Amino acid sequence: MDISKPLAHRMRPEKIEEFFGQEHIIGENQPLRAAIEKGELYSSIILWGPPGCGKTTLARLISKVTNSEFIGLSAVNTGKADVEKAIQRAKLFHKKTILFLDEIHRFNKAQQDFLLPFVEDGTITLIGATTENPSFEIISALLSRSRVFTLKELNEENILNILNRAILSEKGLDNKIFINEENKKLITNLSNGDARTALNILDTAFSLSKDSKEITKETIENSTQKFLRYDKNGEEHYNIISALHKSMRDSDAQAAVYWTMRMIEAGEDAKYIIRRMIRFASEDIGNADPQALQVAIAAKQAIEFLGYPECNTALVQTATYLATAEKSNKVYEAVNKAKEIINRTGNLPVPLHLRNPETKLMKELGYGKGYQYAPDHKDSKVSQEHLPEEIKKEKFYEPTDRGYEKYIKKRMDDLK
Repeated sequence: MDISKPLAHRMRPEKIEEFFGQEHIIGENQPLRAAIEKGELYSSIILWGPPGCGKTTLARLISKVTNSEFIGLSAVNTGKADVEKAIQRAKLFHKKTILFLDEIHRFNKAQQDFLLPFVEDGTITLIGATTENPSFEIISALLSRSRVFTLKELNEENILNILNRAILSEKGLDNKIFINEENKKLITNLSNGDARTALNILDTAFSLSKDSKEITKETIENSTQKFLRYDKNGEEHYNIISALHKSMRDSDAQAAVYWTMRMIEAGEDAKYIIRRMIRFASEDIGNADPQALQVAIAAKQAIEFLGYPECNTALVQTATYLATAEKSNKVYEAVNKAKEIINRTGNLPVPLHLRNPETKLMKELGYGKGYQYAPDHKDSKVSQEHLPEEIKKEKFYEPTDRGYEKYIKKRMDDLK
């Protein structure tokens, strides 16, 4: 057993049967599996999925099974010159060549354009890997010449299979240490669906257990201290996000920083954190400070662009802004009031004057009759009913703080 390389590297599958997960694209009789078993990829492909789901492993496996030359690059530290060298290598091989471009979404338009002619003439078969939606991050010309395969987060069974293979394999731990099923599941839970993380935890636990015949729960915890008491399916996960939400609601910026960093240090998905903050911006702040939602959305974009660890400041910046912003739950109350009335009254008809008279029959039936076009009136204000007759007296949104007007006034004062 060569322990000079990380366990995750040693355990890369060399045949399809050793690849766990993604049965919807690589399982029996699935199109991608059929293509690679025939030794042919009929187009370049884009592998889209979360970290640790097997994108790089699958690309290497495809290269091996199809007997192709493999050139691997990462868009994070690759420029046009590196791609040119890869293209020249491909031309020298005189055989099928797969150019694997990890994090292809980080390539700009010009860099992606440069790849096009070599993809078209077959100099290379491109396999791009991305955690971001290809529709937004990859140019249409390159996307039209590729087939997108969506990979899913690995489930518990997938991770357990990967762990068992690593424990038993000669390339892995060679069955030289025991770990019970409960502790395997502990590693699985801590990995958050990421095979690489699971194998790294197992590798570290094995190193710490050299004088023992068993990997214990304590050893696993010592291997992953930052994950302690933070199982994504357990109570602490919900306790901490609840603590963050309530701290921001109570305008406690110090606690908001602490609980945000607790989640970051525990390895929580940054997108989960910002989703809760975006919700908070509408639920607890609303129109008392409309800028709050913009700040949260901007943080989401920063997270998608930067990733960990660089995005931690964007998360903390957002948490402190939301905690110190003026609060109003009137939008949240409006949502609940409207939902309750809709459930109680059902599909009430749209008033005739608000309907669009698309056909002659509709006009004859009175669609649009009597509708007042606001721009034709003074101050663009009209007096006409917009709710169904049965609920015309209902009040859904009742702001007491006139938050938007206060926000605009404050902004104007700041500019003076």
